[in-house]
Amino acid sequence: MPILPANKPQKVVDTPKNFFIYGATMNGKSYLAGEFPNPLFLDTDGNASANPYPSIQLRNIRGKDGKIKQSVVDQLDQIITELQTTKHSFETIVLDVIDDIVVMIEQYVCDREGVETIGDIGYGKGYAAFNNIFQQLVIELKALPLNIIYVSRIMTFEENNVTYEKPSLKEKHVNIVNGNCDYMIQAKKIGKNYIRVVKDKRKNYKRENIDDERIITILDSVSGAFEKTRKTDRIVQEKLVKKMEEEEEKQILEETPQSNSEEVQTSEEAEEAIEEAIPQKEFKQSKAAENKSVQGPVSTRRKPKVK
Repeated sequence: MPILPANKPQKVVDTPKNFFIYGATMNGKSYLAGEFPNPLFLDTDGNASANPYPSIQLRNIRGKDGKIKQSVVDQLDQIITELQTTKHSFETIVLDVIDDIVVMIEQYVCDREGVETIGDIGYGKGYAAFNNIFQQLVIELKALPLNIIYVSRIMTFEENNVTYEKPSLKEKHVNIVNGNCDYMIQAKKIGKNYIRVVKDKRKNYKRENIDDERIITILDSVSGAFEKTRKTDRIVQEKLVKKMEEEEEKQILEETPQSNSEEVQTSEEAEEAIEEAIPQKEFKQSKAAENKSVQGPVSTRRKPKVK
């Protein structure tokens, strides 16, 4: 029995399954998530009963002694196991909102170790424990034969007197989630109009390669969903790269916190501090600047506002 396939073109099936949706409160992000087929909402905001879709309320439950007796980690593990091993009719899982799930996982790690913050766990073990749990959650969700929707709130920040918007989820967590997603979509209300726009995507998806008409209908309502990536002229690209590098270097030098000779940080804690100080750039950019000497007081920035 031959195992080699026939040497002829075959129909391409390329249906996006993982989505990251962010936006301000009441801007349509949960409404958009609800348009996906047969959703199960994993709610964190206490409004599961007000949701017209099947929902499970996620939370850490504490006992009389104040210790967590039922964690969100155990709850998510049970949900994923049941989705894997039982017969059900759900086709979409919505994590609404992923920001709160991150906080609850951090609370679980701190409670387990008997500390106030993850940074209180020595030698970077707290951050390592959290990262292991969070990354495993994202990987297991992606392995499910379902649509996975991560919903996040929004954060605004100012740079050169210009206001920008980004997910309120920390950038290091966005990188983990979005790195496993096909589309990043912003839901936004302008006046009385609700808009949806693609902010990032894994590749240029083609409508004819998607085998689920329901997903096509949803993506047709999102600006930029099927637009091709435009190629940049080489000369223009070099100018943009040079400008970007200059701006990044300037920002890193301004925002990298001064070290305190009386305090000894582990490498993980030092990385966390630098990463918190540079929310707009990839963390690897700060590591590239570690050998630079920074003198003088650290400039302050306007504190980001979470809506």
